[in-house]
Amino acid sequence: MKKLHTSGIRRSLEQTNIRLHDMRHHAREKNYEGMTEEEVTIAQYKAHRWSKLIFVFILLAVFIILAGAELAVGDYDIDLWSVYSILIDHIFLGKPIETLEQTVVWEFRTPRVLTAIAVGIGLAMAGAGMQSMMKNPLADPYTTGISSGAALGATLAMTLGFTLISGTYGTIINAFVFALIPSLFIIALSKYRKPSPAMIILSGIALMYVFNAAQSYLMLVADPNATSAVYAWTVGSIDGTDWGDMPFMWAVVILGAIIMMYLSRILNAMNSGDSYAKSLGINTDRTRVIILLSVSILAAGIVSFTGIIGFVGLVAPHIARILIGADNRILIPLSALVGACLMMVADLFIQAVLSFSMPVGLITSLIGGPIFMIMIIRQKNEVW
Repeated sequence: MKKLHTSGIRRSLEQTNIRLHDMRHHAREKNYEGMTEEEVTIAQYKAHRWSKLIFVFILLAVFIILAGAELAVGDYDIDLWSVYSILIDHIFLGKPIETLEQTVVWEFRTPRVLTAIAVGIGLAMAGAGMQSMMKNPLADPYTTGISSGAALGATLAMTLGFTLISGTYGTIINAFVFALIPSLFIIALSKYRKPSPAMIILSGIALMYVFNAAQSYLMLVADPNATSAVYAWTVGSIDGTDWGDMPFMWAVVILGAIIMMYLSRILNAMNSGDSYAKSLGINTDRTRVIILLSVSILAAGIVSFTGIIGFVGLVAPHIARILIGADNRILIPLSALVGACLMMVADLFIQAVLSFSMPVGLITSLIGGPIFMIMIIRQKNEVW
């Protein structure tokens, strides 16, 4: 009897869904009544474009709200509207920083928020470029061994005191230069073998194991305090940045964004296959090398300041692709917005929910892991 009742409910739901589908189909037919096939196609294309614009405006609104909330929340809570007022007065009206609220917002919290935004934008754009170039949903800025190279450079500075330059930025420069070594190695290797996606990924994995082994040895023989500092660096944090770090970090992000947007049309052609791209006159091998170097500089410029922050470059492009499709001209900037929002959500969780400080890299992994798993389960296509 219970089974019969359940099957009756199931049939009722199915019939309801069929009726709803017929009603939507009838409404669409009514909207396009009297149009030619070409006019219907144009109308559908315009509707699709408007839906994309709506997603972009919604994300921009979320971005602005999250940025304000980030600046408002902390040990010293500030009203959200006061935060926006302080920013407008100082940036657009040129009013000086005088009160305690203004000092907290501008001097202490704004560099942190700008760092979170830069990290999200840079890693997400790099991830979108890597995934499109390799036609691989698992590609991200760290696939080529960038993170392992940066970690080894930072470990050398913290454990042995070996830095390429002396001073405050010794560890940062070490991490930046060592992060570029895997890409330079792949570029050198491409002179002897075609730089296919498989070659790039496998070379990056091979170098990652070598760098990880060297880093592990240095941590084993180092002073416990140095080992602790290395571990804190590798989990990724935005706490240590200040206004002095902003020019270099944002210069790298803006330069990388310009290059990725310039290459977006070429990435669209490469998504259709190397044969199609070559028929348009694109040198796919050279383009892969250029994209690889651009992504490496973009990711290295971020990692050298913050340490390794995972999952942003992997998850953000997937979310953007679900919302607006695979056109890189829109996908890359929207991925940047999604990445910035993810970073601010993770940091806002630390500031508003947790009663203690935690590296943001741990939170991005805790958020990104389940999101990525859900997307894998919901993925209908078997191929990229």
